[in-house]
Amino acid sequence: MYFEKQRLRLIEYLEQKGICDKGVLHAIKNVPRHAFVPAGLESQAYHDKALPIGFGQTISHPYTVAKMTEALQVKRGDKVLEIGTGSGYQCAVLCELGAHVYTIEIEKNLALKAQEKLTRLKYRFALRIGDGKVGWPEYAPYDAIIVTAAASVLPEKLLEQLKIDGRLIIPQGSHQKQLLTLYVKKVNIIERYQMDEYKFVPLTGKV
Repeated sequence: MYFEKQRLRLIEYLEQKGICDKGVLHAIKNVPRHAFVPAGLESQAYHDKALPIGFGQTISHPYTVAKMTEALQVKRGDKVLEIGTGSGYQCAVLCELGAHVYTIEIEKNLALKAQEKLTRLKYRFALRIGDGKVGWPEYAPYDAIIVTAAASVLPEKLLEQLKIDGRLIIPQGSHQKQLLTLYVKKVNIIERYQMDEYKFVPLTGKV
């Protein structure tokens, strides 16, 4: 009951911050964020703050997760590629929206922890341990791609794996400052929209 009340307060907060997609709000209401944070930090799980999850990584602010997910306009049955599984929380939110999620994590131990948590909560997903910058071409094209770490430039291989009219969201910029950037792939052009300023951990990989 304690965590349920905390989730309801979080939803009220997100609505006040401007999140209006009812599907996204419902998904966040259903996901037990406290299950994705390290032991001892559960009481902070529904605060709008990033929390450390080990290996130099964090679980993003709930508002950041909501904002990025809302921008993707995910529909039930969509195929979504997530770059940076992290704690598994963003994957769970996408699963709650009815997406078929393919998620990649470069840090093996982090990936295995996320896999255990997501499986225990009975979410269905596909997980790969590897370099997210190259994507997962075997299952392309994707309706949406979400990158949960910052890059100075957009990895072109990800854009290649996006469907026409698909949407890709990524924080782009320097280590100190990034702008959340949305790409929409059209037949002859790529539309680019810059959103709010954030600070993410850097996207790692060899590409």
